[in-house]
Amino acid sequence: MEEINNIEVTPCTESDYLKPLRVHYNQNGTKKSWDFMRTHDSVSVLIFNTSSHCFVLVKQFRPAVFMCEWERNKTQPPQSAEKPEEGASEAAAPAAEPQEGQSAAEGESSSSPWPPAAAGVTYELCAGLVDKPNLSLEEIARQEVLEECGYDVPVAKLKRITSYRSGVGVTGAKQTMFYAEVSDDNCVSAGGGEPGEGELIEVVKVPLHEAMTFAYDERIPKTMGVIFSFIWFHNNMSPKYKISTNV
Repeated sequence: MEEINNIEVTPCTESDYLKPLRVHYNQNGTKKSWDFMRTHDSVSVLIFNTSSHCFVLVKQFRPAVFMCEWERNKTQPPQSAEKPEEGASEAAAPAAEPQEGQSAAEGESSSSPWPPAAAGVTYELCAGLVDKPNLSLEEIARQEVLEECGYDVPVAKLKRITSYRSGVGVTGAKQTMFYAEVSDDNCVSAGGGEPGEGELIEVVKVPLHEAMTFAYDERIPKTMGVIFSFIWFHNNMSPKYKISTNV
């Protein structure tokens, strides 16, 4: 896993992707307000490799997840100085020194060391923003599969599963999910995203017979899209392959 360092948290006053807004409204005679983010809609793709009978996911570092883990850990009560129970680690790691570039706004960093980079890594479906008005959702999904996972899938081979709202309390954006069957013959590159856009994506494979165990294993950080799409496949596609999805 890549190293994460020189961390600095600053206010976000402008962004090409997120626009913080506040809406004021009346609901049943009561004045209310709500803070939300305006952002792009997105597409995601469940990819199933018919040559190896596995799902193709992506794994990448998500700064928001990393910072949530840091916030969660820094609010944990300090470990007791008493002798640890048998089987427990003998001592907590010493507090880390503040990283270079770390702002004072982060607070308590001397007693709240940064978690390892792995704390911000998640398993996800291949996905991307709907930010190209001249392309259809299917065309955007095809581009994402090619860039992130290295498979060249014709638009006609993309099956629309459904669309739904994500982040309803914060963004309310719509995501449209597709299904694509690929084979080793469709693999034209290693994938990994567009380095020019700063993407650093690892392609991972989950065998079909391990899919549902993977989906419900809370120790594996993943998006709801992974869980939902694996359930959809089990209900709609697994009889075609006559292979147990280990439910």
